[in-house]
Amino acid sequence: MTVQDFVSYRERITDACSKAIVGKNEEITLTAVCWLCGGHILLEDVPGTGKTMLFRAFSKAVGCSFKRIQFTPDVMPSDVTGINFYNMKTGEFEFRPGPVFADLVLADEINRATPRTQSSLLEAMAERQVSVDGVTRELGAAFMVAATQNPIESFGTFPLPEAQLDRFMMRMKLGYMHRNEEISVALRQDTERIIDGIEPVVSAEETLKLRARLDEIEIGEAVMGYIMDIIEKTRTDPRFHIGASVRGTIALCRTARAYAAFSGRSFVTPDDVKLLAPYVLAHRLHYRSAVSSAEAEETFRAALGTIPVPTEE
Repeated sequence: MTVQDFVSYRERITDACSKAIVGKNEEITLTAVCWLCGGHILLEDVPGTGKTMLFRAFSKAVGCSFKRIQFTPDVMPSDVTGINFYNMKTGEFEFRPGPVFADLVLADEINRATPRTQSSLLEAMAERQVSVDGVTRELGAAFMVAATQNPIESFGTFPLPEAQLDRFMMRMKLGYMHRNEEISVALRQDTERIIDGIEPVVSAEETLKLRARLDEIEIGEAVMGYIMDIIEKTRTDPRFHIGASVRGTIALCRTARAYAAFSGRSFVTPDDVKLLAPYVLAHRLHYRSAVSSAEAEETFRAALGTIPVPTEE
């Protein structure tokens, strides 16, 4: 298995998803990075930008099981994890799995759920298992939570706590399409039918094989030093109240390896790290002055710009 296998994997997923999601190849690639790394992703954007469609198309392309949870304040933890119910025919209690028992779980508008319901995902995201009534059940190796939220709406929402945000490998936005792309989408045939027509282009076996090879992508001493400079900056700069966690450091290293492999390289460059750092770290930090996610990301990028980037001698 060579680096070209990673490139082929990324190209097949991007080509399949781009049939429905126009002009967002970089966002599709970032989603594939999280999927390959076994991480979770938070997609934060205004309504109508294609967040749900991206994950539906992605699940079709990778051939995984897909479940959607539409979060509202009245959704209970058992609606997510499942319940034990009494079967009158058998006279015994049986477990009815919740939607979390899928490969890709779309937690739609996750910030509309109460903190108690939000926390029902913590065990699944951190340990890939669910405990109900004292019984622990394993989730699949390919399990991923893809959550969405609207950043501009505050009424009836419950902000995600830092502990839960830290479990998302990445946070990103889709943004609006370019003019010509939006025209093509507005004039084309039904998007739902296009998504339904997407066929799997990679297998679970291929995903797990490539995931096992990620550690072979080299992170040189200078690049590792640059990663630690970024991490230490978040812990010492007065703009941040709480810096990046060790989980954040691990996530940045792992996603950088996947992104480098998808780019056809067997080694990570400083540019890989600089590109990914805002997606991987910005949402994990506690800021002294930023009040919105956009301000938080802007603050992080400003701090990132002050860190010297290693160059080849």
